[in-house]
This record gives sequence, C-alpha cells and structure tokens, in this order.
Amino acid sequence: MLRIAVQSKGRLYDDTMSLLEEADIKVNPSKRTLLVQSTNFPLEVLFLRDDDIPQSVASGVADIGIVGENEFEERQEDAQVIDRLGFSKCRLSLAIPKGINYPGLEWFDGKKIATSYPGILRRFMTKNNIKADIHVITGSVEISPGIGLADAIFDIVSSGSTLVHNNLKEVEVVMHSEALLIGNWRMDEEKHDILNEMLFRFEAVRSAQDKKYVMMNAPKDKLKEITEVLPGIKSPTIIPLSDPNWCAIHTVLDEKHFWEIVNKLKELGAQGILVSPIEKMIL
Repeated sequence: MLRIAVQSKGRLYDDTMSLLEEADIKVNPSKRTLLVQSTNFPLEVLFLRDDDIPQSVASGVADIGIVGENEFEERQEDAQVIDRLGFSKCRLSLAIPKGINYPGLEWFDGKKIATSYPGILRRFMTKNNIKADIHVITGSVEISPGIGLADAIFDIVSSGSTLVHNNLKEVEVVMHSEALLIGNWRMDEEKHDILNEMLFRFEAVRSAQDKKYVMMNAPKDKLKEITEVLPGIKSPTIIPLSDPNWCAIHTVLDEKHFWEIVNKLKELGAQGILVSPIEKMIL
C-alpha cells in the first residue's frame, strides 16, 4: 500500500482530486477524514496542511506527496522530486504600493518586506546582495503596506487581482511554481511498483490534455496533400469506404492548432469532419 499526502483544501486539493479521478483512482471526498483508502487502487490518501506535506514525506509518514513547488522550496526538506505535474501554477513575486516609482531591486535595500515565505525571500535577497528587513506573517500578507506594517510584500500571485484590490503592483517575479509529486528516498520495491503504475496513469491523462480525436471523409485524389497537413502522432489512420473515390481519415490534433488545420482540410475537400475529446492517451 502506497500512502500519498495531499493538501486538505484549496485549489491544489481540487486539482489533485481531479487528477486522481481522471486516472481512475477512486477516493470518496464525501467521507474525507485524515486518512482515506482508495476503493480500487492500493493507495492511502493522507490529508494535511500544505506546509506539512514536505516534512511528512521526508520523514516517511507518507511515501509520496503532491505539494506546491513554493512550499517545497520554502521547507527545504530532504525529499526527491518525482514529477512536475503542470497544474496549480502561480508565481512568487515582490510587490510594492502602486504610487511608488520602482528603479530596480536596489529599492528593497533597507526596506521592510512582509511574507509567508521568508526562506525563499532570504535566499533571493542574499543572492542579489540586498539587505532587507523580513517580517514573517501568516495570513493576509497583502494588507501589510496599507496598514504601515511593511514597505512591500513577497507573496503568491495567480491572477494579480488581490494586488490590484490592495493598491499594489508586482515588480519582481522571484520564482514560478507548480504542483510537484515528491517522494521519500527509502521506498521499497513494492511501493515503487505501485508508484510506477500511478505515474503511467498520470502520463496517460496528461497526454490527452488539449488533444482532439478527428475523423473525416476525404477524396482519394487529395489524400497525399491532406496527410501532409495532419501532424498525427505517427501517421493518420486511413480507412477505405464503399465509394472507391473516397476514404475515411482518423487522427489526433493539438487543440492549439485545431482551427488552422481544419480550415486547410476543408480547402482540400475533406467533408463530414467529426471531433471528439480524448479522455486518456497511451503513447
């Protein structure tokens, strides 16, 4: 049995539960307690505060954990990064009041900075030879300049709306963060086997993201031009039809280039173009 530490609430919790569900690992959130066992996979889910996850994995309380890169970097615990999961993205940035002219990093020399991430901020300031007064705050860091507690803040930024509401502007991005899958260094072979199966499922889910399965009928005399337009994983599937002058083509397209390619297909005579979402894709 493999044990995974997961954030107990918030955006990272929602994204993690979605990933497990898409990987067909069933965990019943309605019965969520501190420890829940999957009903169809050898996995126990341990729900913790996000800042407790790195230590729980490093100490072996949990075998693996899904945690924000920002928390992992802040805690500096001895655990391995197994995979970058690509969701719950944000950045850690320095922000100052809007009305202040910002000449560069030297502005922070001697200033008071409020943050919940003193470790990351201290390392950044040391690297750039800036001596700042760091005030550690748990909670609403963004209100600190407005009440005179600090000159600036160092905090998580996603959309930037919180900064705008507090009359602040982002001036320096210190690090980008996303969800990480971290692991204990001392897992046994059985747990590694379970982990590899889980990673295989995660990769199948990720491979299907932003992909569309496309089917169409195409004139055979345009087949060469049409297949040159299609970027398929290897090559498109060609299926003969009862009409000897036509064939069916099946392929996978990246959603980012979908409309551009479909317009070219129509110009080349493709008809009856059907598009379906892909749930999982095994490469």
